[in-house]
Amino acid sequence: MSASLAIAFIFCVIIGRFFYIQAVWGSELVMLASDQWNREIPVIAARGTIYDRNGAVLAGNENTYTVFVRPAAVDDKQFCAAVLAGIFSLNASDVLEKISKKGVSEVTVVRHVSKESIEELISHDLGGVYYSRDNTRSYTYGDVLCQVLGFTSTDGAGISGLEKYYNGLLSGENGEILYATDIVGVERENAAIVYSPAEDGSSIRLTIDAGIQLAAEQAVREVYFSSGAKSASCIVLDPQTFEVLALVNYPSYDLNDVPRDDTEALNALSRNKAVVDIYEPGSTFKVITAAADIEEYLNGNSSAFSPSYVFNSSRTRSVDGTTIKCWSDHKNGKHSNQTLAQALNNSCNPCFTDIALSLGKDTFYKYLSAFGFGNVTGLDFSGEAVGMLLPQSMVRNCDLARIGFGQTIAVTQLQLACAVAAAVNGGNYYVPRLLKGVVSADGSVEEIEPLLKNKVISQEASRLLASMLEGVVTEGSGKNAYIAGYKVGGKTGTAQKYEDGKIASGKYVSSFVGFFPSDEPRYLALITVDEPQGTYYGSAVAAPVAKNIFEDIIAIKNIEPYE
Repeated sequence: MSASLAIAFIFCVIIGRFFYIQAVWGSELVMLASDQWNREIPVIAARGTIYDRNGAVLAGNENTYTVFVRPAAVDDKQFCAAVLAGIFSLNASDVLEKISKKGVSEVTVVRHVSKESIEELISHDLGGVYYSRDNTRSYTYGDVLCQVLGFTSTDGAGISGLEKYYNGLLSGENGEILYATDIVGVERENAAIVYSPAEDGSSIRLTIDAGIQLAAEQAVREVYFSSGAKSASCIVLDPQTFEVLALVNYPSYDLNDVPRDDTEALNALSRNKAVVDIYEPGSTFKVITAAADIEEYLNGNSSAFSPSYVFNSSRTRSVDGTTIKCWSDHKNGKHSNQTLAQALNNSCNPCFTDIALSLGKDTFYKYLSAFGFGNVTGLDFSGEAVGMLLPQSMVRNCDLARIGFGQTIAVTQLQLACAVAAAVNGGNYYVPRLLKGVVSADGSVEEIEPLLKNKVISQEASRLLASMLEGVVTEGSGKNAYIAGYKVGGKTGTAQKYEDGKIASGKYVSSFVGFFPSDEPRYLALITVDEPQGTYYGSAVAAPVAKNIFEDIIAIKNIEPYE
């Protein structure tokens, strides 16, 4: 009886094992067998093209190829290595070592080779050698927009900039070509070939205008070299939508020749400073302080100053034991009485100290928050900085006073450009963006609508402020941005730099933020020049750059002067 039970038990184990192999393990065994008897050649998906807003190609692809070798299918490895080395300018010994490896199905010999070299390869009819299409990313304008577009890896994956941010859209899905082989990997004669096509990536259209970008690149490049600056940047926005029309950081690098072997240099040159770095804005920030004051005055706040109010003519203010000075005398060696418009013209620190202190922490911080300071703007780009804004509970009067004229606060260039755009466009703060839309299969573009974030000031306050800033250009510190026949508004800035908590002697950030037409802004530019040598005032260094860019935009868009 026990023998019968033992036999029955063994029989059940065998049946159970058969069931497990067929029902549970079967699919895995089929895959293992398929791997032994089949070989795959990848079909690389074409990466999506990146266009500017008008359809100009910014980043595309060149048709290139990858060459593979199946070591087990090569009869004369030395001859094969010599031929491959000759065609592709490789070291024959290295190729021979690679294609002589044991226990590998296939090896990649070379990537991104031309069609002409593949045609030469085909003429040799080498057994065990295969090729498939890959893509070599090609950037139309070389170093233009390099920190924004970013670049891809040798495998075609986005690793920086928009190439990385929108990699999911751009990359697509690879396909494959499946060959039936014998057990050692030699292709079987008359074997069927199974082709699974690749699904190419989606193309995208940016808000960038290539014409404006090229104009901005040229202007920034010129000021970088002429001023001997450490770096220079520019952002051009459409103030009505916050679409980024141009974004320049200089120095730059060639996207078609990325310095991959010098990691330190690449990290520095590929940094989108206008978005990821912060700085003390200085007097350009006075636009925001003025906006808060005008809005509060129109709302009936008795702590605000009216546009006609005449500020104390004293050249200094004493706050918490610290002395705040105006950067210069205004008229003939005597510091003058002045209205808010004149204070903007003269960039007078004491007047904006008065405004910040009179409005108080609660009110002033309400506007700082509404204008986006201390937070990201929401731009579709990785690594955006939040800036540096002291917690309201920690702010002393001397801190509040300095924030009023652009010190004791650090911002990104993007934050400031967006804040000023909202201040002069009627009071509307939108989410800035670089993606205009995704290109459909039929070539049409599904555009993204502007997203209104909040209302910062009223239409009337914005109109009054824009008019005052036009005065800065026509008769104040921004005269070097004046263009006859066109209404340009703006504000200059010259900020001292700090190192180890102390003022760095002789180091400044020169800037200018301008827009036109001032009564209905369509273009806004923020120029920032870091550590110019010699002359360092924003009025002399940065304002002329904005003028050059605006004049180019006028020519590109054929904008008629006002009557």
